[in-house]
Amino acid sequence: MKNDFAVQVLICGAGAAGLTLAIDLARRGISFRLIEKMEGPFQGSRGKGIQPRTQEVFEDLGIINRIVAVGGLYPPQREYRDDGSFTESPVIEHADSTPSEPCHIPLLVPQFLTERVMRERLLEWGHVVEFGCELIGLAQDDDGVTATLGSQAGEQVIRVRYLVGADGGRSFVRHALGIGFPGKTLGIRAVVADVALTGLGRDAWHRFNGGSMDRQMSLCPLAGTDLFQLQAPVPLDGDIDLSAEGLCAMVAGRTGRDDIRIESVSWASAFNMNARLADRYRVGSVFLVGDAAHVHPPTGGQGLNTSVQDAYNLGWKLAAVCTGAPDALLDSYEEERRPIAADVLGLASRLLDAARQGVMRRGREVHQLDLGYPGSSLAMHASEDARGLLAGDRAPDAPILGAAGQPTRLFDLFKGTQWTLLAYAVDDKPVLPRAGLHIHKLGALADYTDEGGHFRDAYDLTDGGWVLVRPDGYVGAIGASGEIGALENYLRKVGLAVGEHRHACPSADLAMSLTK
Repeated sequence: MKNDFAVQVLICGAGAAGLTLAIDLARRGISFRLIEKMEGPFQGSRGKGIQPRTQEVFEDLGIINRIVAVGGLYPPQREYRDDGSFTESPVIEHADSTPSEPCHIPLLVPQFLTERVMRERLLEWGHVVEFGCELIGLAQDDDGVTATLGSQAGEQVIRVRYLVGADGGRSFVRHALGIGFPGKTLGIRAVVADVALTGLGRDAWHRFNGGSMDRQMSLCPLAGTDLFQLQAPVPLDGDIDLSAEGLCAMVAGRTGRDDIRIESVSWASAFNMNARLADRYRVGSVFLVGDAAHVHPPTGGQGLNTSVQDAYNLGWKLAAVCTGAPDALLDSYEEERRPIAADVLGLASRLLDAARQGVMRRGREVHQLDLGYPGSSLAMHASEDARGLLAGDRAPDAPILGAAGQPTRLFDLFKGTQWTLLAYAVDDKPVLPRAGLHIHKLGALADYTDEGGHFRDAYDLTDGGWVLVRPDGYVGAIGASGEIGALENYLRKVGLAVGEHRHACPSADLAMSLTK
């Protein structure tokens, strides 16, 4: 079939995962379309927790300050007793930021505000979501995908190189590919609703009947809004009245109070909790991300975060292959992200068991800072006597000082679409410069100095040592001064051989020709 691609990538689904992928492709100059079946943006607060690792991703994408500005911190939980008295305690265990982990506290941001910020960022890159447009058919061959789209304007058939299903737990893409979605229904049904109410202050996450699955209820003020998020388990069978009157009756029945009044409901859903994981994340030129690949209980605030990081992992790999890297690089997406989802399913299920007993406190286990890819085919530790930081680990931050006297951070060096090579206490750069790779020397009389010793503490490199950081902020390779050959082989494997010059799209080739 003729490969006259309309775009390189078609993204189906414009939730947090689809938007992350779109922003990443946009900044890399990869052509794409982002379609969404719904007629307009999602209006619910559902995925309201932004974990520290996702905050780091958002910093790289240029939106972290906007996310913090529209959201806030989790309030303390106020647990009421039957006599009306209560106790207060933090939902989030306190942790101080460190030089290597500047983001240390989960944020509370309603999902609709997070996605609004992401759409605005995407618009700055010159792209918009195509609402009211859905995928209704797909077929693929060795070279790409033929996609059939449906909208009010009718059907359209387009040819794309890759297709990504970010279309949720009931994914059309997953069903069309025949990918299994094993797991289980957890026997819990719950209501979540965004409501305007009177009778409760906004200084606490109000929780009632914590130890009773029949009577539990929580009302959490949503930062950046005048709303509260109502959460409550409900019977597995039967209709649930999600109107203001129906929810008001539920609140009165479970709290024993008539002073809490639901004035209006802006969004509400009753859902059955599941824990499921797709058998495969890739079939040919088609990929699954986010809820299309995994669903799990909302406990622990892991869903949106795992989805964002799926897309963040896939984005740079799609861009690399579209600009000349070996196609095998894309196999590492499932290899790396599927085990992470399996671990998250286990964590969310354990936290659900604790929540059934009324325990809601959250610690480092939900931050996602310790997740990595040490077993990945992209993780290369050249030295056999590995110590400290390992290939596949998240690359830590550290404050450093530029040769011109200006303070900066490693994360500032990592920010962007490139690979980053850090060489410690070397006279010359360990490899030749090339497109897509930024090389920085650290040490005395180098580009940057480690005056506070924070780089040394985090990376533990010996003189002449080096660390190669991937575009998504994980360590790809790490080695000593005598292992430059292994570094060159690794760079060739990921499409960064010396002398290669890659363009994102034909327009880039045209621009180059005009400057000659």
